[in-house]
Amino acid sequence: MVTRQSHTTIYVLDQDKALEFYQGILGLEVRTDMRMEQGFRWLTVGPKAQPDLEIVLMPVQAGPAMDAETAERIRGLLEKGAMGVGVFETDDIHRDYAEWSAKGVHFVSPPKEQFYGIEALVRDNSGNWFSLTQRKKG
Repeated sequence: MVTRQSHTTIYVLDQDKALEFYQGILGLEVRTDMRMEQGFRWLTVGPKAQPDLEIVLMPVQAGPAMDAETAERIRGLLEKGAMGVGVFETDDIHRDYAEWSAKGVHFVSPPKEQFYGIEALVRDNSGNWFSLTQRKKG
């Protein structure tokens, strides 16, 4: 029986640039950064307040998981901004919006009241979009 999800994957165009974004701007911490066989880099990050989750920053490249044609298609989807990675929650969306905007983060939409809280849509430096959400209290 499955008891929890420990890892999830975000495809990225460049691991170093993705690390700058997810660690340097979003404030996630590095969980694992190591080289494996044939130079493959296993790079994971996660929210400090959620130590049991690792987000794999997976480079889009041909290898055991995908052929060159598939890698090129995924790269194209990323560059178009057609891939979403889910929801990141925050305790202060207006603070994050101001700080991240000042750092050049691309917001697809600014913070807006929704029935579940306040949400802004963000695009990372690989083209992935995600929801930044501050849940309603209560």
